[in-house]
Amino acid sequence: MTETSASPAERLAALEARVAAAMARAGRADASGARDVSVIAISKTKPVEMIEPFLHLGHRQFGENRVQEAGEKWPALKQAFDGVELHLVGPLQTNKVNQAVGLFDVIQTLDRPKLAAALAKARARVGALPALYIQVNTGEEPQKAGIAPSALEDFAKQCRDTYQLEIAGLMCIPPADQPPAPHFALLGKLAAQIGVAHLSMGMSGDFETAIGQGASHIRVGTSLFGARA
Repeated sequence: MTETSASPAERLAALEARVAAAMARAGRADASGARDVSVIAISKTKPVEMIEPFLHLGHRQFGENRVQEAGEKWPALKQAFDGVELHLVGPLQTNKVNQAVGLFDVIQTLDRPKLAAALAKARARVGALPALYIQVNTGEEPQKAGIAPSALEDFAKQCRDTYQLEIAGLMCIPPADQPPAPHFALLGKLAAQIGVAHLSMGMSGDFETAIGQGASHIRVGTSLFGARA
């Protein structure tokens, strides 16, 4: 059976089996099979009719790259399905902060002081914020968003002390042309340094490696929805 011919239920079951096996290899599953890894289904570019089957199957964590696209799809879906947790995993422009704060439960791409200031202003208006992760550019790639590892400690301190933002975790996207494991290990080390618990790392091609390195959240699109056109 190919990935494209499998039903949503079969794809989800296959993914769950891979996650469970990776957890077992990493020694992270207890005797009851409980796990501490969350699967974020990356539904960017996917229409509602491709998302709904996974919602009907009980999956509740999803990720989107663009605020505008999420705004077109998710308010109605959240109203129809209880318990949805929506993550922003793409860049956030400051002029979209107010909309993002109303849409998302988690923003994984906090990456600059200007955005931290805009989020603080939004909190002053609405009284609360989504959970915030700092995006770290572990490969220090000039074309990629994220805080350089060497600047993370100062940036986290600025977020906390200057803007009174609570940082829940870190996120990274390793360079495509490098082995991901060292980048995942680095993110774990950085998280320990600044005292955060959540690590969002690993996608369809490398999430098993990320689980072995302590990921709390993996971001999976292709394994559930198929390859993007």
